[in-house]
Amino acid sequence: MTVEEYLEWEPQQDLRYEYANGEVFAMTGGTIPHNDIALNLYRPLYPHLRSRGCRANVSDVKVQLTPQSRYYYPDVIVSCDPEDLNARKFIQHPKLIAEVLSPSTSAKDRDEKFTYYLTIPSLQEYILIDSEKISVERYCRGEGRMWLYYPYTAGDIVTLSSIEFECPIELLYEGVLFNTEE
Repeated sequence: MTVEEYLEWEPQQDLRYEYANGEVFAMTGGTIPHNDIALNLYRPLYPHLRSRGCRANVSDVKVQLTPQSRYYYPDVIVSCDPEDLNARKFIQHPKLIAEVLSPSTSAKDRDEKFTYYLTIPSLQEYILIDSEKISVERYCRGEGRMWLYYPYTAGDIVTLSSIEFECPIELLYEGVLFNTEE
């Protein structure tokens, strides 16, 4: 499938599909903890970013890596680029991307998506939030091709320097149960 065919076909589907070099992949539904974590990050980001002329989106907004190669649906995406503020189909210049890790998505988020996201020139931070335990990993753009790694665990304050935002890690996990429902 060409990119043009994908962009025309996908909005007519009942499911969301990611696109990678001619192939489409259905996005499966996430768990309630997965969704809660993404929303727990989004809620405080929205008012913080709005006053700075930036936007945040959750799950249903795709990012374009390049016009002809890949389109992914991050769990949370932040852009401050004027071109993206009025975007209707996808974000092209993300400043921050966050993925909530689950057993079924962790490998793809850490490998394939990680590799491609880091090639986006505007991207300053890539955040991985574990849905099975309190753990956040932050990759922050350094000099040249260097990316700096910052792990966070219980009791830490998560710092997102690209958007001048801080929050206790516990806020991301508010209302999240780690044990299976009885």
